[in-house]
Amino acid sequence: MKPGVAFSDHIITEKIKRGSSKFFDRSSGVRRLFVPIVLIASLIILIFRLLYLQIVEGSYYRSLSDENRTRTSTIYASRGVIFDRNGKALVFNVPGFREIVNGKTRVLDNTEALSLIAAGKENLEIDSLRSYPYKDVFAHVLGYIGQISEEELKKKEFSDYNMGDLIGKAGIEQRYDSLLKGIDGKVLTEVDSVGKTVRKLGQTDPVPGENITLTLDANLQGAVYLAMKDVEKGVAIVTTSDGEILSILSKPSFDPNLFTLGDNYKTASDSAYRDVYEILLDSDSEPLLNRATQGLYPPGSTFKLVVAASALENGIIDENFKVEDTGILIVGEFSFANWYFTQYGGKDGQVDLVKGISRSNDIFFYKIAERVGVEKISSMAEKFGLGKPTGIDLEGEQKGLVPSPSWKEKVIGEKWYLGDTYHYGIGQGFLLTTPLQVNVWTQVIANGGSLYQQHLLRSSKLEVKTKKFLDDKTVNLIRQGMIESCAPGGVAWPLFEFRIKNSELRIDGDNFKGVPEASGSADVRQVSIACKTGTAETGGEDTMPHSWITLFAPAYDPEIVVTVLAENSGEGSNVAAPIAKEILEYYFTHGI
Repeated sequence: MKPGVAFSDHIITEKIKRGSSKFFDRSSGVRRLFVPIVLIASLIILIFRLLYLQIVEGSYYRSLSDENRTRTSTIYASRGVIFDRNGKALVFNVPGFREIVNGKTRVLDNTEALSLIAAGKENLEIDSLRSYPYKDVFAHVLGYIGQISEEELKKKEFSDYNMGDLIGKAGIEQRYDSLLKGIDGKVLTEVDSVGKTVRKLGQTDPVPGENITLTLDANLQGAVYLAMKDVEKGVAIVTTSDGEILSILSKPSFDPNLFTLGDNYKTASDSAYRDVYEILLDSDSEPLLNRATQGLYPPGSTFKLVVAASALENGIIDENFKVEDTGILIVGEFSFANWYFTQYGGKDGQVDLVKGISRSNDIFFYKIAERVGVEKISSMAEKFGLGKPTGIDLEGEQKGLVPSPSWKEKVIGEKWYLGDTYHYGIGQGFLLTTPLQVNVWTQVIANGGSLYQQHLLRSSKLEVKTKKFLDDKTVNLIRQGMIESCAPGGVAWPLFEFRIKNSELRIDGDNFKGVPEASGSADVRQVSIACKTGTAETGGEDTMPHSWITLFAPAYDPEIVVTVLAENSGEGSNVAAPIAKEILEYYFTHGI
């Protein structure tokens, strides 16, 4: 290039060779390889991801796929039916449904379920609902069912149960839940993408629960319920002398169908409670409490039978021992009176054991309690089964309280006084028993001195817990006092010369006697009864006492033992005895 005026002499005139630089050669090569490298890396990552999903996580995703494609439904096993001793169903199953709402099982009757289905509700499960045809009559002994709780699931006996399962919550339903429950079945179905069933893939049939038969008699229980119709709070128990429970009733009662037949269920008009909430919120009457086995009461004069047995068995007294009824005893600043003196100003004169029982004479039992002593009375009480559960096949049974000087000093912080012994001798003070325990010690006298295991399951074998711990002479003296208590001159006036019209009762001169002067005398029988009333003071002066009676009949060859308690109702002879009479009238007319 030739320089001119516009350019300096040192301008480089060498030609530049474009594209010949090494930098540009390498850069363009990387650019050409970038896209293929990215594609290859992505492919490798994709392959590894597919291998991971197919091989490592394959089973997991196959399971998810199967769950989307298949559905497992439960076929609920029907619970076993509960029968009375004569084969009458006391509870059975009716068609129904269930749904899970916020983790809780809700039972639905057919009407409600069909209404929900019509409205488009899905996933309702077919089930059988528990129905109790006798409603309030058997509520406490049969119990009811409900959803298992988280606390119950943690227990060993519920290890094979699942959340949402319905289990027995009280009574026989609870005690024999493992027999009654059965084993649920399963059905596996294939569904399409919208959840519609394509086909059934397989099924495991449910195994129904086991049916059980109880010692109870439905007709007798109904008669007991009617006899107790005017009692707000109380108990009636009918047993055999060897521990079979024929009838057991606690009041107030409730309709267990309220717990099991859905929200639409309406109870009978004569039921005390209209819905579950009324039952749960009644803290005063505590309708869920089975007073027969869970209620604790001073037994009053019914306990005199145990005191008498202790005095005789320990040789402290015999049939000739007598006490002068002074009407009242004074110990320091305290006075201890006989009921006859307090109410009528009367005295019973010379009182032996038979008269002491028949007249329920407090002075006599104050004195023999003092002679026997608290320790020997408590020891005999424990032989009769007090201070521990009877072992009846119902959950939650209370053991009661058999006091002693050491117990009082430990718990109350006071020593034992003579007045405590006097109160103990007539079934008052610190002594607490369940009505079933009162019935049990009456059974012991009735059967000749043995303590039997109490039971409701008919298939249970008779079990003697303590065999023949009373002498025949002891039993005969106590029985005679009880017989005279139910006869003119005694205190249980509603049972004096108890008669029934039933020609099938065989006249033997002891248990059943003819009544020639009665109208239709060929059919009339006088039934011998051995009884003991009780009037147990509780609360203050303004509180009515508990009314008790416990008895067995016929007196010499007992068939039934009856115990009645009416809380805060008055004297045993005035309130409990007429109820027991109604029960006896039904039994000796209809039997079991």
